[in-house]
Amino acid sequence: MRTVVSAAAAILGMLLAAVAVPAIWLDRTIVREDGFVALAGPLGKDPAFQERLAAAAVGTIDTSSLPGFLTDLVQPVLEDAAASLTGLPAYRQAWEDTLRKSHRLSLSGAGEAEAEGSSALTLDVSPLVALGAGEISRATGLPLSPPDRTLLNAGGPEQKEWAERLTTYAPAGYLLAAGSAVALLLAVVAARRRWTLLAGTGLGALLVAACWAAVSGIARDRALGTDAGSDVANMFRDEFVAAASRDFQAWTLVAALTGVVALAAGLAGSQAARRRERATGSMEK
Repeated sequence: MRTVVSAAAAILGMLLAAVAVPAIWLDRTIVREDGFVALAGPLGKDPAFQERLAAAAVGTIDTSSLPGFLTDLVQPVLEDAAASLTGLPAYRQAWEDTLRKSHRLSLSGAGEAEAEGSSALTLDVSPLVALGAGEISRATGLPLSPPDRTLLNAGGPEQKEWAERLTTYAPAGYLLAAGSAVALLLAVVAARRRWTLLAGTGLGALLVAACWAAVSGIARDRALGTDAGSDVANMFRDEFVAAASRDFQAWTLVAALTGVVALAAGLAGSQAARRRERATGSMEK
């Protein structure tokens, strides 16, 4: 009976862990603002993406308030500002502010995003626009007032729906992890052969890691196969999905290595326990 209870508790613990760990990863790296910024921050070092993003941001600067004869004069300045924006000292901070504003709009403020009619991965590039407008004003002496919000579409209704699901599902990972820990502890307490339990848990961890790798690959391919609506949005999608995939692969690798160590230790311990049992039996005879 103890063996059955231990096996059932171990299986339940591994199943809960299989769901809990991805949920915790989602919460820490995407749902939480700091995690999102840390994950997407390196995109600011991609020259091709940042050049297109800068051009799109500067292109939204409103020059309609300027006299008509100045419009043609300002246009070359706009183009120069777009080309040089990524090289400005304040660009790194503007990019981080863009990510934080975008996250608040997309994941932290679903109701606000709905009110704006924006998609789940809308980019609010107003910090970049403000930086470009400031440079243009300094270069020309013309007053330009950047808007408080400048939105670039980075996804469609499907991305919005998935983002809303993430914000609901991800925080539950911690409760599932606690349940997994309790189940595995029960399995240890009830086990007659704990080395065998350790080996089985290690094998389970390897199977879970393989499932994570397969499912994350399917999710990555599905995300990359969805048109985000514009060249800039598609570039952001490609780079962000690649970064997220690499980050989760690191978690998967840790789980696989832990499984290998647990399996090897369990098999070695079981073998040693059998030898001791044989030696004890021989001495008793």
